[in-house]
Amino acid sequence: MAGLLGASSSSAATSLPSFSSSSSSSSLKAPIRSLSFNSGQSQGRRLYGGIGVPVKKGRSRFYVSNVATEISPAQEQAQKLSKESQRPVYPFAAIVGQDEMKLCLLLNVIDPKIGGVMIMGDRGTGKSTTVRSLVDLLPEITVVAADPFNSDPEDPESMGMEVREKLIKGEQLPTIKTKINMVDLPLGATEDRVCGTIDIEKALTEGVKAFEPGLLAKANRGILYVDEVNLLDDHLVDVLLDSAASGWNTVEREGISISHPARFILIGSGNPEEGELRPQLLDRFGMHAQVGTVRDAELRVKIVEERARFDKNPKEFRETYNADQSKLQEQISSARSLLSSVKIDHDLRVKISKVCAELNVDGLRGDIVTNRAAKALAALKGRDQVTSEDIAVVIPNCLRHRLRKDPLESIDSGLLVIEKFYEVFS
Repeated sequence: MAGLLGASSSSAATSLPSFSSSSSSSSLKAPIRSLSFNSGQSQGRRLYGGIGVPVKKGRSRFYVSNVATEISPAQEQAQKLSKESQRPVYPFAAIVGQDEMKLCLLLNVIDPKIGGVMIMGDRGTGKSTTVRSLVDLLPEITVVAADPFNSDPEDPESMGMEVREKLIKGEQLPTIKTKINMVDLPLGATEDRVCGTIDIEKALTEGVKAFEPGLLAKANRGILYVDEVNLLDDHLVDVLLDSAASGWNTVEREGISISHPARFILIGSGNPEEGELRPQLLDRFGMHAQVGTVRDAELRVKIVEERARFDKNPKEFRETYNADQSKLQEQISSARSLLSSVKIDHDLRVKISKVCAELNVDGLRGDIVTNRAAKALAALKGRDQVTSEDIAVVIPNCLRHRLRKDPLESIDSGLLVIEKFYEVFS
């Protein structure tokens, strides 16, 4: 596994409190979209699903305009200084053990359509640290400049309403390269902060209704991380469910309806002792990783020593893993390029579906995710053909959280999946 992930044998995991990355906060604040209210008989458009729809004559309508300005040299310098001064993140390549969790995270970076990962395990096992260390490995994507929704200039489904209208008019879209965002969703966040809200101050001072995008807008085409997701308020869980299912976030405020793309990789972590996750939300996670406490004494000592080195001099510690980090970045980049050409035989697809059917897995998400994860693993290994070994590695993580729970069953659900896999594939 170490060879697969490109990490050296001297890599070490951390079981101590994590350092959160502020890379996402170092970017400039998302611009505010202002909506002025007028009445008349022409050019009316009502917002629905991110698309402008003509309004009947004589009715009121909203004009939507982006009030963001271009990034000035001073702002660019401030952004650079902010990035340099951010708190250091523990290197992903320095984490030893927890191979299941690391593999699930890497497969989701290679193919975001897998649908995210839920990480459950004991407290102090490095769950948050590992997720946040993924920031350094995230690849760059092309986005429309000065757009609060990270719109994809080539994919209409990932475009904000204003960008789509510019494209329809034939206007040139300025683009920039930026790293995939990782957005932290705090447990105490309000619904307005998550979904977006009307800027009351702008309404009072300038007489216009302005929509300020929330965390879901910032997470579009990126990663949304929820630590202790099983403690999240039910109303926020409902918001995440709706956005994860549709890929769009709809905000209804003060008589205004705004929709914007919200396609993100949902990553959650939690301790099962603190409560179970709602089945509806659990099913939205593509993969499920279980993390256990390291029992080997020598390995525990090594973890403690490595963490002490990092705390003493983070910059020097990160430099020792630069080569491993670069190698891992190259693996991810080549795997993303190879992914579209990876094939899986029809016979293997049938066997995957047979495993799902015999385990009484509800719906077809299990079949779809297993196929995608197996292809991503083959791409990570540099192959263009999926083997049964690839499926054996990923299928427990894709199906264990989708099985119906039997309170009298003492066997781990992951073992049940593995047993059924060997029964079908043999």
